[in-house]
Amino acid sequence: MADDTLLETYQAHRTLLFGVAYRMLGRVSDAEDVVQEAWPRWSARDRGEVRDPRAYLVRIVTRLALDRMREQERRRETYVGPWLPEPLPTDSLAPTPAPEGADRAVLADTVSFAVLVMMESLSPLERAVFVLREAFGVGYPEIAEALGRDQPAVRQLAARARRHMAERRPRYTVDPRDQRELAERFLAAALDGDVGALLESLAADVTLVGDSGGQAKAPRRVIVGADKVSRFLAGVGIKESEGLVARFAVFNGCPALYAHTPRGPLGAFLLDVADGRVRHVYLVTNPEKLGHLSS
Repeated sequence: MADDTLLETYQAHRTLLFGVAYRMLGRVSDAEDVVQEAWPRWSARDRGEVRDPRAYLVRIVTRLALDRMREQERRRETYVGPWLPEPLPTDSLAPTPAPEGADRAVLADTVSFAVLVMMESLSPLERAVFVLREAFGVGYPEIAEALGRDQPAVRQLAARARRHMAERRPRYTVDPRDQRELAERFLAAALDGDVGALLESLAADVTLVGDSGGQAKAPRRVIVGADKVSRFLAGVGIKESEGLVARFAVFNGCPALYAHTPRGPLGAFLLDVADGRVRHVYLVTNPEKLGHLSS
């Protein structure tokens, strides 16, 4: 295979490879690094041994991502406060058209912020199997080869991961129009520091999880309850920031508010909405997790 064809094949699968890596790692920079690291391994391989370039590239990325996941586990031992995935604009996440064997609705679901958060409780191998099987429809033989496990072991991993996710996945549907309307009211109230308006939009048992990495303002513990969450949001004081620019966005399929100033990003609020109320608020203020949103 000529060098030009090698590069064309790699570029043709790049969005897919990023999608696999991002769902496994939850970090943009790590996912991009993994995709970059796949290139020298792909370009150096004897093409006579590669029957299916897509499967081979996915296998490389899966193995590299697993190595990164183990590194992440060590780093998080000293991470300050809760850890959340890095938000991404929804349009950046779904290959068009969906990869062969993948369901577009499932692709979208497995990259939603709430599902990414739930996947943090899976083991690295369970998460790899869940992403490959549930999101991208990869067959068990291919997953077994990618992970260096036999098929019965992979099927057990898949069953555990599905059961684990099903137990934690909320069972409700949301009208996108109602979701956006509620989100815009909530975000306007958060900017204005209007406790009363915030209380009207929050579920009684709402939770707020903040991720600052110790580098910005965010709670270091989960806040539970409408009263506590509304008072925290009202006291954040985002609107007082000089040169503030705040805009409605959709990150990982979630309605969101992204706020920044000329000096850099301030934060991203992502909302999990159901039954006419905000059930979960995810606040990412760690500047290392927001820089890509300004580019």
